[in-house]
Amino acid sequence: MKSITINGSKRESVGKVATKALRNAGKVPCVLYGGDNPLHFAADEKAFKNLVYTPNAHTVVIELEDGAKENAILQDIQFHPVSDKILHVDFYRLFDDKEVTMDIPVHVVGKAPGVMAGGVLRKAKRKLKVKALPANLPDFIEADVSGLEIGNKLYVTQVADENFKILHPDNTVICQVRVSRAAMKAAQEVGKEAGKAAAVESTEEAEEAN
Repeated sequence: MKSITINGSKRESVGKVATKALRNAGKVPCVLYGGDNPLHFAADEKAFKNLVYTPNAHTVVIELEDGAKENAILQDIQFHPVSDKILHVDFYRLFDDKEVTMDIPVHVVGKAPGVMAGGVLRKAKRKLKVKALPANLPDFIEADVSGLEIGNKLYVTQVADENFKILHPDNTVICQVRVSRAAMKAAQEVGKEAGKAAAVESTEEAEEAN
């Protein structure tokens, strides 16, 4: 999985006054969990642009002023309810021999025959929660829809991989091909016309019988 580097500096004080001063200076207070002790540090708000405002998944290299580096993943992020500014970020330290859980984006590939026949592809899951060793975390999960006819569904079991575990029930649908609204409306109109024709025919038969 691709990594993004976040340059930070250790925080000597973690009180409300110090935190407010950091935010006023365009910094974001952060905490790195995992291991023996949490690591408190701060980073420029603009450093999170490519990590937070993207559909892609990344691991993080936290590089501190003293030259220390920590491998981590984004665990939680808090936004201001009005301005949407980043208020606080939590990271979790990665260990080569410990599995971690991440949300991985789904990339749909292929052309579904059902779509070419007039159906519509509905995406039920744009991300899947997986568990794996850091080295086995995928950049994305490929969902091949080239075998989907109208009415068919693609389940998580069909994108399983031995390198990671998908943390969703086996019957979880990733995407499906459904009949388009236009096709449904057309079918309903045909049904109505057929019903009218059948009613007329029945009436005519009754009149002939009399």
